[in-house]
Amino acid sequence: MGATDTGWQLDKPELAVFVSGVASMGLEILAGRMVAPQFGSSIYTWGSIIGVFLAALSLGYWRGGKQAAERATNSKLVVLLLATAAYVALLIVGGDLMLRGTSGFPLPPRFASLPAIVLLFGPPTYLLGFISPYAAELMPKDGTGEASGHVYAVGTIGSIVGAFGTTFLLIPTLSVDIIGLVFGLLLVGTSLVVLFPELPGRPTVGAVAVALLLIGSIAVPSVGYSVTGEVVHETQTPYQELRVSDLGGTRTLYLDGQRHSAMDLDQPTRHVFEYTRYFHLPLLMTDGGSWDDTNESHAGSVDRVLFVGGGGFTGPRRFLAEYENVTVDVVEIDPEVIDVSREYFGVEDHPRLNVHNGDGRQFLRETNHTYDLVVMDAYKKDKVPFHLTTVEFMELARDRLDEDGILFANVISAPSGSASQFYRSEYRTMEEVFPQVYSFPTAGANVVQNIEVVATKDDERLTREELLARNDRRSIGIDLSSEIRTLDSDVATGDVPILRDDDAPVDALLEPMAGQQYVVTRATVNATGAAG
Repeated sequence: MGATDTGWQLDKPELAVFVSGVASMGLEILAGRMVAPQFGSSIYTWGSIIGVFLAALSLGYWRGGKQAAERATNSKLVVLLLATAAYVALLIVGGDLMLRGTSGFPLPPRFASLPAIVLLFGPPTYLLGFISPYAAELMPKDGTGEASGHVYAVGTIGSIVGAFGTTFLLIPTLSVDIIGLVFGLLLVGTSLVVLFPELPGRPTVGAVAVALLLIGSIAVPSVGYSVTGEVVHETQTPYQELRVSDLGGTRTLYLDGQRHSAMDLDQPTRHVFEYTRYFHLPLLMTDGGSWDDTNESHAGSVDRVLFVGGGGFTGPRRFLAEYENVTVDVVEIDPEVIDVSREYFGVEDHPRLNVHNGDGRQFLRETNHTYDLVVMDAYKKDKVPFHLTTVEFMELARDRLDEDGILFANVISAPSGSASQFYRSEYRTMEEVFPQVYSFPTAGANVVQNIEVVATKDDERLTREELLARNDRRSIGIDLSSEIRTLDSDVATGDVPILRDDDAPVDALLEPMAGQQYVVTRATVNATGAAG
């Protein structure tokens, strides 16, 4: 590959091929992060991304191959590199607008992301496809086979560098916009190397202009305010896009563009979202422990609680503040979420709080503790770790619960209709393992929402009236009468599968929710400004 007497080096066409491989694969991985907040990150989204990139590259290879003999020059390589970089600048400035503008096409849910992916990433990938056949034409090699072999090898090595560099270096440390800037400037820098040492006037001015365009594109959204409020922290983690925004006295944690947790900046332990109030429902479902009718709240027989999924630590913070006898363990797979909860959501070291970084199932398998309550808060609307949904996982959770222990799952789905498939399948799966399963939709309508599914080891089923009576009698620090009335006693599960480790079609069950709005109900604040 460009061997000389002074050692191994890339000549200019080979350098362009290498960088095009880096950029195309890097943009492909970055596409997943850009598209996920609007369309999710299911297998259908990733399949669409891969398919569009392959199609665009193939079309570029074909067109470039037809034109290479007559048009291939170093100056044409520069034009292709700069045109791609300019489109990257457009993605930085207008990517969100383009995503929203293409979200309304009347397509089946599994294909919903295709128009956006084609618009955002088809053109730059198509342009990058021209570079390989042009470079093969320009390489000083003997024969078509040797030139093609060099192009394939160099381009593939570039793709490997782009894949590993983007995955393990760029995404964990930089924002999406800055990563786009890195790729754009890499393309501009490569164009200048191809022009060097002549640096003719018009191409050089074009390179400088595109570089300024890229830098300017970063400045536009950097004011730190969006429709979600003032952005106080934003990053890419190995698992998701993470953003913390302040709006109207409320701090909200967004994961892949979806609201996950919120905190009232004036009353940090107040429940901002309605669904988090349901975390206390299991305290009304236990039989053991001492209960009284005093005004002092306590958790009865619930002494140790595990939250699988930390988020903004709304539940753990409230349990620690409300119940002096409760020890709270939290296992969160994303270390950045843990760091953000400490820096922005007031989570401090506490003798009754144990935070673990790891996978929830692995933690349950390895822990020597048993729990009175396990809260599953690790599901998203579009991305659910299937190994936390199956019969085998439910059996593991049951075995880690005390005799009257309770499993609580925060499921995001619709109560009925096609968008309810995941919820009803999870309900049926829990019924395979636990004697009693209860369901509490939180939004009061047939929309995609938080549905709280509670499973107990008690053979006797509690009625709505019995739960209301316990709510009046037990002092748990929060009135759940309105939440109890949402109990759904008729969940149809005959047409959905039981989820098992060897057969858990979670992506297919989540598919009907694609493109539907996720409704997160805010907790009602009373006249004094407080809410439970």
